[in-house]
Amino acid sequence: MNLERNLRELYDEIANGSYCPGRSVCFVITRPKPREVWAAQFRDRIVHHALYNRIGPRFEKSFIADSCACIKGRGTLYAAQRLEAKVRSITQNWSKRAYFLKLDLANFFVSIDKRILLDLLLAKISEPFWRWLTELVLMHDPRTDFAYHGDPALMAKVPPHKRLMEQETHLGLPIGNLSSQFFANVYLDVLDQRAKHVLKAKKYIRYVDDFLFLHESPNRLNEILSDVADFLPARLGVRLNPRKTILQPIEHGVDFVGQVIKPWRRETRRRTFNEALRRVSTAPAEDVHQMANSYFGLLRQASASHHDRARLANVVRARGHAVDAAFTKTFRGLAA
Repeated sequence: MNLERNLRELYDEIANGSYCPGRSVCFVITRPKPREVWAAQFRDRIVHHALYNRIGPRFEKSFIADSCACIKGRGTLYAAQRLEAKVRSITQNWSKRAYFLKLDLANFFVSIDKRILLDLLLAKISEPFWRWLTELVLMHDPRTDFAYHGDPALMAKVPPHKRLMEQETHLGLPIGNLSSQFFANVYLDVLDQRAKHVLKAKKYIRYVDDFLFLHESPNRLNEILSDVADFLPARLGVRLNPRKTILQPIEHGVDFVGQVIKPWRRETRRRTFNEALRRVSTAPAEDVHQMANSYFGLLRQASASHHDRARLANVVRARGHAVDAAFTKTFRGLAA
């Protein structure tokens, strides 16, 4: 109702230097695992978008093409298709053996050192005003003023080493803000540049903190693993998750961004598909239509999805909804 007035007040605060981020909301999600999420106030999210719109392009134009997530046109489908192209290239259409090294960062968002990140950001921002706003948004600590929403018992399900609440003041970005997603890409661009220009990895791709190297030699991948394991703590203060370090032949299937790349096909990860069947079959009647269409859209991203979509269609029809002949969308049933 007071949109224009609120925007003007926000503009004046930013222009005269009195702007300060407001109270955040903290809550816990439980799927796929318990995780702490922080939501900034709406007016602060406007500032995040304004900042990103101004400084984002100057950083993103120097990002490698294999940096995915939180970049326009580079979502999960882009990442899956790009990795599939690299797999087919290195195996010469599945006629040669090659290997993949899949790595993941341990507790990435809560391990980010904001002091290092600030230096990376300010190196490309010369304007005093945008330097001030960047530092203000980045260094703001939401833990100093927040409201917790939801069941307090859920917080106990989040391991302490994964909670922003448990970190030192200079560590961690709040999961949930556009600024955090963009800042994370700036942070890991250091890794991307090393992968491409120092390690000379031609077959490399990253989606947030999950990244892969492909090579014909497992020995070379072990050399890369050793280099990355030493480089990340020394330069960025983050570490690999040893439980999620995988080195295998590509022919066994490469699990990445929710899809599994196998010879001549991309499939939806089985855990994701089984969860889709379970949720659609047990969802309240009023949620089935929207939920089913979301899952149809997700399944369609995989090149080999017809059988999965047919199985989902059977569940949807059993809930009283119609499905089109191509198994791509559902329509509300008469009861709905």
